[in-house]
Amino acid sequence: MWEKIARFILRSRWTLLIILLACTVVMGYHASKVQMSYEFTRAIPTDNPKYQAYQAFRSQFGEDGNLMAIGITTDKLFQAPVFNDYAALAKDIRNVTAVEDVLSVPAATNLVKDAMNEKLNAVPVFPGRPVTQPELDSMAAVFFSLPFYQGLMYDPASNTYMMGIRINKDVLNSKRRNVVVAKIVEIADAFGKKHNLEMHYSGLPLIRTNLATKVAAEMQLFLLGSIILSAIILLIFFRSLSATAISLAVVIIGVIWCMGTIEWMGYKITLLTGVIPPLIVVIGIPNCIYFLNKYHTAYNDINGEVFTNESRKRVALTAMISRMGIVTLFCNIAAAIGFAVFALTKSEVLKEFGVVAGINIMALFFISIMFIPGVLSILPDPKKRHTRYLENKWLLKILDNLERWSSHHKKLIYGITVIILLVSVAGMFKLKSVGFIVDDLPKTDKIYKDLKYFEQHFRGVMPLEIVVDTKQKQGLRRSPVQTFARIDSLSQFIAAQPEMARPLSIVEGLKFARQAYYNGDSAAYRVPNEGDLLFLSQYLSGKGSTDSSGKQNNFNRVVASFMDSNRRQARISVSMADVGSKRLPELISTIEKRSSQLFDTSKYHVTFTGTSVTFLEGSSFIINGLKESIMWAFLLIALCMLYLFRSFKILICSLIPNIIPLIITAGVMGWTGVAIKPSTVLVFSVALGIAIDITIRFLVNYRQELAMNSKKTSHELVIDTIHKTGISIIYTSLVLIAGFVIFCFSGFGGTQAIGWLTSLTLVLATLTNLIFLPALLLTMIKK
Repeated sequence: MWEKIARFILRSRWTLLIILLACTVVMGYHASKVQMSYEFTRAIPTDNPKYQAYQAFRSQFGEDGNLMAIGITTDKLFQAPVFNDYAALAKDIRNVTAVEDVLSVPAATNLVKDAMNEKLNAVPVFPGRPVTQPELDSMAAVFFSLPFYQGLMYDPASNTYMMGIRINKDVLNSKRRNVVVAKIVEIADAFGKKHNLEMHYSGLPLIRTNLATKVAAEMQLFLLGSIILSAIILLIFFRSLSATAISLAVVIIGVIWCMGTIEWMGYKITLLTGVIPPLIVVIGIPNCIYFLNKYHTAYNDINGEVFTNESRKRVALTAMISRMGIVTLFCNIAAAIGFAVFALTKSEVLKEFGVVAGINIMALFFISIMFIPGVLSILPDPKKRHTRYLENKWLLKILDNLERWSSHHKKLIYGITVIILLVSVAGMFKLKSVGFIVDDLPKTDKIYKDLKYFEQHFRGVMPLEIVVDTKQKQGLRRSPVQTFARIDSLSQFIAAQPEMARPLSIVEGLKFARQAYYNGDSAAYRVPNEGDLLFLSQYLSGKGSTDSSGKQNNFNRVVASFMDSNRRQARISVSMADVGSKRLPELISTIEKRSSQLFDTSKYHVTFTGTSVTFLEGSSFIINGLKESIMWAFLLIALCMLYLFRSFKILICSLIPNIIPLIITAGVMGWTGVAIKPSTVLVFSVALGIAIDITIRFLVNYRQELAMNSKKTSHELVIDTIHKTGISIIYTSLVLIAGFVIFCFSGFGGTQAIGWLTSLTLVLATLTNLIFLPALLLTMIKK
């Protein structure tokens, strides 16, 4: 059958090349319109309770992850020149497109008792104009007498001040966020430069923007670098510009199809789908090497005196397609299965990753089998220097040694393998699954250092939201003293946790109002009693919430966002450190125990949500989804191998060499302290596809040799297979290792891990398939 396919491909080469070119143009058009995704909750399935709780919170109280923070440490803020410029800075940032609000010291609001009208007036602490030093001194004294702002806008122990910037949520979920964040940083940097102050930036808008930008830039850089490095190695091996150009053209067409598929299907580039283009190179380069290697081998095997030059090349191309077509097909099927199983999960991000990867890995087979034979049939015959690599003395010597090891040292091979596996299994027990919002960044990166800066002075900027539901309308009006006292007790318990800042809630607003009622006495800043609430109840109904101009002031905008319109739910907002996926559940469990002691579950329902919870839940879900998908991939690939070889013994021989590299890699991760997270779990998917690829090529070649040389012994057939596939396997591995080693130069720990762990797995897969697999074949197959 494959000989008929080969003759059809060669006979219709121009038609197939034109079709391929037309498809690539169409895909290129769609690839030019592909966009980056900035949404981080799509990793969680929509029926997940935490996802639903977060969406309910957003619909009720709005976004929680759209606050960007700017921090400075100085004892000169309340010097008139600095303060006036700081106030101007807040106004300039407020005028930036998509900035909805700016919370800062110059915009602080005070509550003043109006005894004549029996109400509290919200008045600015600082006027919206430049002030003199005497004026500023007086105003600063008022500001520092307000406990409400302590720990929220300033840290008195270190003279550190924070400005909060709320950015439109729609802008944050689009590429316009890059422009907005960059403009804010530019304005703030100008202020810092003028007054010789170091500016610190943090918050999820900034962190997400910078991480996404850096990851995207690195992936493009490393994709280009791996292609260039692969090209250099291919050129050294094949000594042919045409062979190198053909290989690069195949993977470039594959990358274009990949990007076009993402846009065609209505997807956007995520941190997961952004990994697919390098994977296309990973799987495309081996296709090219094996096709070219078989073409050169077949061309050399044909007696040039019997065939004319044209027929000799055609016979070699026919042999290449008929012998390598089925091998490449099943290699790509196995690799596609390894990734397509992610589409079986409930996570949108994983589904998109599985669909795009599966489709394009299979498309890569059709690109290869249409493009490579068609172009080779047009090009001149290979010259002697192009096939000289087949007689490489040091490679042939390596293969001779591998042959001797497999034939005469099987017990030693098994013994060493068992020892390594035992050590690796011990290392697997040391594996930890830990994810951080700011994951993989080096300690020297400014994003990481600024995050630690805010954790040091304000205990962090990561949002955690707690919703206290009274289960009935106007529930906050019924027994308000007891409810607010419980909220305050829970807030104090949270503030006592070293990783959490003082929570903000409606109770803090009522404390502020009580302080104003008692003529600004800071000692009166505490939870109001029943008598106090009779006077302060207007704030629960929204009265007195405007300043003299009729607009909501900053204080009342903050307070109004901590109750729903039905006065049923109260929100407790906490800023916390990036504690990671292991510590966060422990913290929440501790707080949940305390909340269950404070709030009767028959009357209250307390929900923990927020971006911190959903982000880390998404990371955990991706990790679990990848683990489950790898198991499904093994099962489906095993069925595929069983269908291909129709032999249970061959199935065992094909699976064991693929399991060994994965176990050793997992063990190395455990011993070296590399944590399980979305980036590092991907290593196993990549490794599975590559190891299966090498195994299929070896075993199919063995089967083909068996069909053509039935009189040879199993020992002779295994030796022939080692020599006929060994060179292409070694070349493939060297090219792929070089392509992945470049990732070790990344600024992200996860990308570095993908680089060196995948390279390690490639080395192990090469060794297991050229040493362990032949020994296993000789042991299990006697005839």
